[in-house]
Amino acid sequence: MKLVLEKRSEHSELMTLMSPILAIALTVVTGAVIFAVQGLNPFSALFVYFVEPLTSLWSIEEVLVKAAPLILIGVGLSICYMANVWNIGAEGQLTMGALVGSFVPIVFSSWQSPLTLVVMLIMGALGGAAFAAIPAFLKNRFNANEILTSLMLVYIAQLILDWVVRGPWRDPKGFNFPQSISFEGWQLMPTLGEGRVHIGIILAVIAVVILTILMSKTLKGFEILVIGNAPRAGRFAGFSRKKIVWFTLLLSGGLAGLAGIGEVAGPSGQLQTAISPGYGFTAIIVAFLGRLNPIGVLFAGVMLAITYIGGEAAQIDLGVSDKTAQVFQGILLFFILACDTLILYRIKFLGTKIKPHQHAAAE
Repeated sequence: MKLVLEKRSEHSELMTLMSPILAIALTVVTGAVIFAVQGLNPFSALFVYFVEPLTSLWSIEEVLVKAAPLILIGVGLSICYMANVWNIGAEGQLTMGALVGSFVPIVFSSWQSPLTLVVMLIMGALGGAAFAAIPAFLKNRFNANEILTSLMLVYIAQLILDWVVRGPWRDPKGFNFPQSISFEGWQLMPTLGEGRVHIGIILAVIAVVILTILMSKTLKGFEILVIGNAPRAGRFAGFSRKKIVWFTLLLSGGLAGLAGIGEVAGPSGQLQTAISPGYGFTAIIVAFLGRLNPIGVLFAGVMLAITYIGGEAAQIDLGVSDKTAQVFQGILLFFILACDTLILYRIKFLGTKIKPHQHAAAE
């Protein structure tokens, strides 16, 4: 008996739209089982995890703070993946964006002007794009697998960050802690109201709108779709695969870098050894949960942000591990990919035929 996946001649458009909802439902059911095995009331635990983050103004604000980088990175990755360019290194591009953007407030600490923040954001985006240019160059020049190169560069970026904050950029008045000087004034992201929500969420929404228009109204968007879905047709149409690799990687890297400097100039307020709780990797789930659609990514980013806040609440209220959020995110990605696979393929069992000489030998 042999198990194979047979490609369907056609697939249901309704099931394609329902796939994320089904994946979320299966994740909730699996989560209930996990909580029950741990001796917890599954209904109370799921309430704490998924509903409690939306029950107070403070928690909603925290959801938006965490949603901003997830949306920025996720919308860039969705464009990449539509073109069949697999950028897995957004976490490293976020880190380099934070590093490059922090150059201004650390080296020119006395510069206070609205232009200060603008330059920081631009440099952050350029830093992330420059780091993404490395796998783009390796892909086009040597046909190196961008999954491996972009992923390995994450660890290089993290090591550079660790060296910088422990060495040349360490705060001389910081009691030897591995962190830079604190940013002040126009070196910080302006907040919306009295809470912690900053203009990063506005930048994320703007990115969603621009990329929605790009993909639906422009030739470049059409080029990305054709190269991703029918590369042979794209070649006949005169579209350049190499240019698309450059464009999508630089775009996704730039948005990841923008998210990085947004984190440093927003919630953190300084450069530290740890900038994000893995936003660059979680954004991969955001991109797929949003069906690689910028509008879908907007809602998926908020959903995944809820899992971060819900995970923190579960630690306090239920005493579960801090890895719970990552477990739920991993389960969600598994079910998304499983549902998508079964929409495009059907499971088929093939019987193993016994050859005549094998049958004779058995007798």
